[in-house]
This record gives sequence, structure tokens and C-alpha cells, in this order.
Amino acid sequence: MAEERVRVELGERSYDILIGERLRHQVGQRVQGVVEPSRVVVITDETVKGLYGADVTDSMQQAGLDTTTIAVSPGEEAKSLPQAGELYSALVSAGLDRRSVVVALGGGVMGDLAGFVAATYMRGVPYVQVPTTLLAAVDSSVGGKVAVDLPQGKNLVGAFYQPCLVVIDPETLRSLPARELRAGLAEVVKYGVILDAEFFAHLEDHAEELLALEPAVTAAVIRRCCELKAQVVQEDEREVGLRAILNYGHTFAHALEVLTGYQRFRHGEAVARGMVAASLLAEELGMVPAEVTDRQVALLRRLGLEVAMPAELGVDELMACFARDKKTLAGQLRLVLPVRIGAVEIVADPDRRLIAQAIERARCV
Repeated sequence: MAEERVRVELGERSYDILIGERLRHQVGQRVQGVVEPSRVVVITDETVKGLYGADVTDSMQQAGLDTTTIAVSPGEEAKSLPQAGELYSALVSAGLDRRSVVVALGGGVMGDLAGFVAATYMRGVPYVQVPTTLLAAVDSSVGGKVAVDLPQGKNLVGAFYQPCLVVIDPETLRSLPARELRAGLAEVVKYGVILDAEFFAHLEDHAEELLALEPAVTAAVIRRCCELKAQVVQEDEREVGLRAILNYGHTFAHALEVLTGYQRFRHGEAVARGMVAASLLAEELGMVPAEVTDRQVALLRRLGLEVAMPAELGVDELMACFARDKKTLAGQLRLVLPVRIGAVEIVADPDRRLIAQAIERARCV
């Protein structure tokens, strides 16, 4: 597979996304191509360290870079202020200065956590994203949104802080548990719904090949998702307008995650349910025909994802979480809803009665 390159054009904050098999063995060389680090710290989790930590650190040593690896416990619980505090102390102990580079190696949790630490340590040091999950490769590693969670909600403390490089090696996806792969596919489907009807149809045509991680299909899908996200980020880096569309399904999804203590659902599993609920709300508002929802449900199910909202979570509980959503302004809820496959709109303060009806319908899909 030939190496692919997607450019994110943001003036002095511009960077490349590199996509290619075995690139994990070249991270050190690629880092040297964009910065001259005094030291490197790889932040990862214990699971990913066992799988790919040696590949990345060996590449650093081959490039002559003084490198330390710090591994934390895997899981959403690592995205916390206490964990960030422990990492700050570890960076000080490792002798990191402002010319040092942080490498985030792992899934979305590690990317968010390590990126947040890089954004705030010594008022910001360069960092590189090396995603090892599909969700991180197509979504969270690109665009510079870094954050940690609070008990009251997901990603409530964070920053917009762009990486200096993103290195994606699709071979790492082959070590993913099936559940993690499926969770990442929800974000892939999202891009088709919000921005590209042809891409959505391509996913319908190649769902089984994508599930099997057929190399050419997988690389093309990752590239297209990165291209679409780059286009949005270039137009709206700090989410004052267009970028909010990337949160399609996420208001419902974040509520599911919060109400289940981040334990029951993978992020993508919650997003799949959230997209269907949002599409049903668009139906209730007369914005789309049932076919728009039906196509999403059919594709998500072919990709092995459940789509029904949990019966045990009450409407009032979900609504209370919506009120803390980051897109809520001056107490007014703002939801990303489809107008057709390939296009969405942000709808301000939809009728609560219709939201409740959509949620009840979403329990029965």
C-alpha cells in the first residue's frame, strides 16, 4: 500500500496526516522531519505498549532521539485530571523542556489525554498523534480537540491544540478486538451522513470488506474521513460554527456515556445509538423522510452495531445531561440533525416533546 498524505492547512499550525502500513516503525524519522526535539516522551496505555510500544521506541532510538515511555491504565477512566496531574509530574522527572515532544500512542483516550497534557505542560509543547484504533484514526487524532472528563460530563476540560503530525498505520487495526473495530465504524458512518452522500453509498457497497479490514478499502476509508475532517477543521478550527456538525449523534451519545458511568458503552457504540435517535428527531420535526433513518440503521447493523436506545434510561435523565452538553448556549439546546444523507443542520431548542418522542421511538428500532 502506497503511503497517503492529507494536509491540514491552518497557517503556522498546519500539519500532515500520514497513512501507510508499517509507518509505526518510522515514527522517529517522521518526527525529526517536522521538529527537532530535545527529548521525546511516548504516552500510551499498558495494552498498547505491549503491542506497539517497542516498534515506536525503536524507531525513536534509530533516529537518535532520547525517549521515555510512560504507560497508564487503559480505559476512559484515564481521561481525568488526577491522571493528567500524575503525567505532569512524570514529565518533570523525565526532564522535558519546551523543545521536547509528546507522542500520543493509542486510541482516542490516549490521544485526548496526552494531547491535553502536551497543551498545558509548560504552556504547550509539540505533540504527535499515533492512533492505533479506527475511531482515533478517522476522528479524534485529527483536529486538535484534546480533553479530560469530569464526573459531571465528558470532555468538559480541554483545549484546541493542534498536533504537529499524525501518523496512521492501518496494520495496527488488526489487533483490535472486534468490538473496538465496530465502535470505530460508527464514526466512519457519521462522516457519510453529515458531509458526503457518495461516501455513505460507498460504505453501503463495501461494508463487509471494511469489517474484514481489506487493506485497500480500509486505507481509502481512513483517507476520506481524514480529508473530510480536515476540510471542516480548516474552515472552523475552534468550533464556532461548522465544526459542530462533527458532533452528529454525540449529544445523545455523551448522555448515554455519562449515565452509565463510561462503563457500559464504547464511545462509538453510544454514537451509533445517538445518530439514530437524532435522525428520528429529524423525522419528528419533518426534516427528513424515514428512508434517511432506515439507511443509517441498516448500515450500522451490517457493521455489527446496536442502534436502540436503552430502555432503562429515562427521558428526564437524558434531558438533564443534554443541558450540560457543550453545544448548549444560554440554556438553549442545539442539536445536529440530518436534512438528507450527506448534509446536516444545527437546530436550536427543538420541542422537548418531540425529543421525548424520538427517544421513545429509538428504544424500539
